[in-house]
Amino acid sequence: MKPQTVDPPRARLPGAPFLAWQGGELQLEGVALDQLATTHGTPLFVYSRAAILAALAAYQRGLAGRDALICYAVKANSSLAILKLLGEAGCGFDIVSGGELERVLAAGGVAGKIVFSGIGKTPAEMRRALEVGIRCFNVESLAELDQLDRVARDCGRVAPISIRVNPNVDAHTHPYISTGLKGNKFGIAHDQALQAYRHARGLPGLRVTGIDCHIGSQITEVGPYLEAMDRLLELVEAIEADGIPIHHIDFGGGLGIDYQGESPPAADALWAALLARLDARGHGQRALVIEPGRSLVGNAGVCLTEVLYLKPGEQKNFCIVDAAMNDLPRPALYQAWHAIVPLREAAPQSATLTWDVVGPVCESGDWLGRDRALAVRAGDRLAVLSAGAYCMSMASNYNSRTRAAEVLVDGSQARLIRRREQLADLWRDELV
Repeated sequence: MKPQTVDPPRARLPGAPFLAWQGGELQLEGVALDQLATTHGTPLFVYSRAAILAALAAYQRGLAGRDALICYAVKANSSLAILKLLGEAGCGFDIVSGGELERVLAAGGVAGKIVFSGIGKTPAEMRRALEVGIRCFNVESLAELDQLDRVARDCGRVAPISIRVNPNVDAHTHPYISTGLKGNKFGIAHDQALQAYRHARGLPGLRVTGIDCHIGSQITEVGPYLEAMDRLLELVEAIEADGIPIHHIDFGGGLGIDYQGESPPAADALWAALLARLDARGHGQRALVIEPGRSLVGNAGVCLTEVLYLKPGEQKNFCIVDAAMNDLPRPALYQAWHAIVPLREAAPQSATLTWDVVGPVCESGDWLGRDRALAVRAGDRLAVLSAGAYCMSMASNYNSRTRAAEVLVDGSQARLIRRREQLADLWRDELV
């Protein structure tokens, strides 16, 4: 394939201003990423403390003066150090499993600021959540209402609940992460919600506290949020007219980030629009819960990887790196785009080829980026950008590969927050 002139890698850096070129090296805050790769090895996830707190601050500005709880969606990135950071900054937590509950508690999270979502809560998970005193269960089916009622009565407790309503709103996102349409598995259909609240009112083990809605992830437009809000407020008015008070409204999360030039609204601008609509509908006094995940951590993280081999071909050139689909599953799952740049700038006019950046896992779906113009050699290091969300939390041991280490950067300091998994860890709990 014919060489081309290199496009300057500085032209595309999602995550700026915390990610930037300094003296020809890629730095996160004040730390050179190539030096971190030398110290800790690759693959390596690196996160910016300042980027996470700046993303959170936008939500806090947008909700200033309101009775609002920001519950970080733990599934986006469940590393203990990140949970601790967000908890200390005032966040509650949105969990979807008993494991996530225990992670939040281990990180010092406050049980009374936890909401428990998810369609398949087990009786054991319900009991544990009641025992520690979580804020609310977001219930997603009539069968779950009945099960939670039985568990709560067996424990001698009353479970605080909101019902997750499916408003049949198109979030205009990837079908795998759309959650608010009739064909999705989540929530109770909008036209069945009032009857579900009536059912919940008659169960002695439950106490209705709110209503919940979440329409998807990586949403880049205000319109779907406004449509979902209107439909949810219609229900609130109908439910309260039936004599069931609603004490809080949970609007979920799902705000997208810039992966490839997307321009989602800033969190404070989004909430200015949503609160204006809330006020106009006469519900400005309502207590609010929101559940952001990706938008808090996605562009705060990068994954560092080393080039193992270059494999030119007639139809494709393959740049084989040591990170793979088990480390970064989003491209394989969603055909997702992550910008990929070198850790050191190439020399001016360096020859480049168009490469598919792929990992060593034995699957044709093991690719991190397709058709990328890079000037690379074996031994060079690359950064896969926008890797703070749904990467490490979804990582696996496929092909008996150990999971990566993680580092948190704070200014000019870098701290290891997860040791690299060792081979013996892979079979530690197995029996022969």
